[in-house]
Amino acid sequence: MTQLPPPSEVKLGLVIDLDTCVGCHACVTACKGWNTENYGAPLADTDPYGAEPSGTFLNRIHSYEVQPEDGVAQLVHFPKSCLHCEDAPCVTVCPTGASYKRAEDGIVLVNETACIGCGLCAWACPYGAREKDPVEGVIKKCTLCVDRVYNENLPEEDRVPACVRTCPAGARHFGDLGDPDSAVSRLVAERGGIDLMPEQGTKPVNQYLPPRPKDEPLDVLAPLLEPVAETPDGFLGWLDKALSRLPGGPS
Repeated sequence: MTQLPPPSEVKLGLVIDLDTCVGCHACVTACKGWNTENYGAPLADTDPYGAEPSGTFLNRIHSYEVQPEDGVAQLVHFPKSCLHCEDAPCVTVCPTGASYKRAEDGIVLVNETACIGCGLCAWACPYGAREKDPVEGVIKKCTLCVDRVYNENLPEEDRVPACVRTCPAGARHFGDLGDPDSAVSRLVAERGGIDLMPEQGTKPVNQYLPPRPKDEPLDVLAPLLEPVAETPDGFLGWLDKALSRLPGGPS
């Protein structure tokens, strides 16, 4: 079985704002595109336009309608990918050492050359963040776009995961969560970032920012509308007075 390295000081990961994510799937498309075009082996699609399409994705979005005890129901879009856990069970269960955690930055990766596709790591992952590619026969997962992060041939602004670079709502943030003074760590502290399923004891590096409560429906057009007159005037005022004189008319 594979051993985990000592906890690293640098913990690269994602902070995902569930209050901001609009569920547009731009991150899913960007992830699929970048990894299929630049990854060691393409992310397979089987019968993509048929009756039962199937494909390998490293990032997915699930949408849920949540009804809090107080306030109105909310639609929450929940992006899901590998959380690069500190105590990653997918690593320790791997019989070949193909699944491993980097000591220098905490990123969890798969050596596809050593992977035998047994699926033990996928069974061990409590988040369902690993998928077996049906064409390649190996396990694939989010790499945090390690080939972008350390690529000095890319402009500085592009040295982040493709999902972060693409998100139009700014719901995805990338950085060193091992540094308490980093932008992502400050964001987690300010917004009360949470671990996903902390009872599993995996210590995920990725953090989620909870959606803000919605106390009442928000009418985004209300501030732009002219106030409605409480008493009608003009023709409507005359009509209102005329009808009020009729039996059973408005008073």
